[in-house]
Amino acid sequence: MGRGKMIDKFLSLKRWEKATLIIGFILMMGYAFSLPDPLFDASYSTLVSDRNGELLGARIASDGQWRFPPTDSIPDKYKTCLMAFEDRYFRYHPGVNPLSLGRAMVQNIKAGRVVSGGSTLTMQTVRLMRKNKRTYFEKFIEIILATRLELSYSKKRIIALYASHAPMGGNVVGIDAAAWRYFGHGARSLSWAESATLAVLPNSPSLMHFGRNRDALLTKRNRLLQKLLDNGTISETDYRLATAEPLPENPHSLPQIAPHLVTRLYLSQPGTHVQSTIDKSLQLQADNVLERWNTEFSQNHILNLAALIVDLEKNEVISYIGNVNFGKQQSGNQVDIIQSSRSTGSILKPFLYCAMLQEGALLPGELLPDIPINVGGFSPKNFSLQYDGAVHANEALARSLNVPSVVSLRRYGVPKFYDFLKKAGLTTLNRPADYYGLSLILGGAEGTLWEVANAYADMANAVRTVAPRKEEFSLVHEGQDYRGGRVNAFTDAGAAWLTLEALTNVNRPEEIDWQFIPSMRRVAWKTGTSFGFRDAWAVGVTPKYLVAVWTGNASGEGRPGLTGARTSARVMFDLFNLLPPTSWFETPYNHLTEVVVCRESGCLVGLHCPPSSADTVFAPAKAVQGSVCNYHQRVHVSEDERYRVYEHCAVGRGIRPVSWFVLPPSWEWYYKQQHPTYRSLPLFSPECSDGASGEVMQFIYPYPNSVIKITRQLDGSRGKAVFELAHRNPSARVFWHLDNEYLGETADVHQMELSPESGAHGLTVVDEMGNSLTIRFKVE
Repeated sequence: MGRGKMIDKFLSLKRWEKATLIIGFILMMGYAFSLPDPLFDASYSTLVSDRNGELLGARIASDGQWRFPPTDSIPDKYKTCLMAFEDRYFRYHPGVNPLSLGRAMVQNIKAGRVVSGGSTLTMQTVRLMRKNKRTYFEKFIEIILATRLELSYSKKRIIALYASHAPMGGNVVGIDAAAWRYFGHGARSLSWAESATLAVLPNSPSLMHFGRNRDALLTKRNRLLQKLLDNGTISETDYRLATAEPLPENPHSLPQIAPHLVTRLYLSQPGTHVQSTIDKSLQLQADNVLERWNTEFSQNHILNLAALIVDLEKNEVISYIGNVNFGKQQSGNQVDIIQSSRSTGSILKPFLYCAMLQEGALLPGELLPDIPINVGGFSPKNFSLQYDGAVHANEALARSLNVPSVVSLRRYGVPKFYDFLKKAGLTTLNRPADYYGLSLILGGAEGTLWEVANAYADMANAVRTVAPRKEEFSLVHEGQDYRGGRVNAFTDAGAAWLTLEALTNVNRPEEIDWQFIPSMRRVAWKTGTSFGFRDAWAVGVTPKYLVAVWTGNASGEGRPGLTGARTSARVMFDLFNLLPPTSWFETPYNHLTEVVVCRESGCLVGLHCPPSSADTVFAPAKAVQGSVCNYHQRVHVSEDERYRVYEHCAVGRGIRPVSWFVLPPSWEWYYKQQHPTYRSLPLFSPECSDGASGEVMQFIYPYPNSVIKITRQLDGSRGKAVFELAHRNPSARVFWHLDNEYLGETADVHQMELSPESGAHGLTVVDEMGNSLTIRFKVE
């Protein structure tokens, strides 16, 4: 049929037939266009709630509106009020109510202006969605899209969309935001009066002004409540109580609980409602603990604190305090320290101990040197500035001694430990291993509280011998929102258990004797203090929980007394006291082996170790390849053990072989000061002095091939360095030579002040018995 014939046929139709075709055509064209996806092109606020759905905090939408993400959960009271006020036939019509439209048309004609729109809630939802001016053509489009909306969505969903996007006055949109801003609680707790207020508000959102229009809003609210009374929805008592409720006086601030976490999730998941793993009650208690300690620490100008509490069994963070005093924009309080890189201090030492145990490079109680050393100009010192000469590895870890840790790292290898830390999840190691050198174990690198805590969790997880965690700690309830593919660097349950056992014996007598604190529970814990007293760490672990704390200044300012034991550890134990007590880790017998070690040295029993000093201990499987004791030597002494002798020169003193525990001279010099029962090797008898041999002297300072620095004095003169020697015979005379030039002699205390020129040097000492020792060093 041609176009002309079609037009003629259309013109021949009756008027009502033409109208029907036109309306049908318009409806067909309207249905040719789909509903927009998404329905609402709007930005939303970011909401963060706790594990039980209680609001922790929110961040405003990008357009400056408090518009909470849409929800399907609409309170029944509000729903009842809304339908009674806006659309009592909402449950029955297909999106359009012809009777309402007709009545509105009649009212508008009589009034000579628009006094009623006749819109259903569905049509109003479309209007909110389209945001166009109100015209008759727009009304026609609303009618079409309203029917489409009814076909595509349930009534429950439609009323929820309306409730989530209805203007509520000012920059408040939707009932969820309005409930918090106007009444200070969630929509689930709305009363009849509050529900009625929010139901009438979108009709005239400008009425919600805290300085005017209050009477008009109150009248509208009470009129709606009267209507509910009249139709039997509410009782007389409910009505009287509701009408007696005053309108809100001032807008309420939204909660500010775990604000740093809210900010973190806002940056990663903006415009969403995130249900976190946080326990709101515990979070508030932890906040109080940190605020109390912050008040005390701030007297010493230590202004910032951060803490993390983790449920290890669920791998969920249950308290997240990125800093204190978030509302005070000063002293770096806005900085989320949990995510900030800070100098690690000694907090990484347990990882080295565990790594060496699981590779068989160290035995749990193996003796390590604790004497002044200098390695390429690096001279680590213990926090106490004292030395034990020698100390067992597990004790060195418990006391956080620096020198044994550096010696251990030198033996294990910086590159290997660097790779171990990377595997353990420390992403802050962004320079090559040789950049950090031996300082890596003493705070020469940086780490975040988040990543350090995750590494400790991995170690605890290895002891429990469960499947390795696939993710970092979860912050989002019933879902992992961070990177996957996590590999546990702690592969030996036995080594991890021994490390945690050592950390239960932490005792820092130079700071605080924690063993005498009555509230202390069984916790494996470690502290760390960075150079210059800038960062104080404490991490504690039980089978169920992990608590990690950082104390300091976000600005990096150091303060005297800012140590891990004196600040962060105290906070940590207070936080543990908020948690229920737990049992201890079960011993992983299947991942341990029994080895026989020498009690004094902690090494595997050697040829000359006496049976009385042998102990059977647990160690990782690879411990069988550990060091064999060479500290016990077979020597011949006189019957009274006053002298060492040989068969040809024993004369009347007698001779008998014994096993003697012997330390190197430089170790012995310090060791005797801490261990009065230690017995040095006896001197050779006068008759045997010509056959004396063995190491009798050792330099305490400098370390062989070390690099030392000679500084200028205040008057500009060249300074001096104190060179020190240990001799097994305290009364021996020692003669000193620098580069073959005689310097003088010492007795009893073998120290010499020297000021060598820059360059390489050789220092030789000779005792009166003819024993000599030479050391080479370099001066910068």
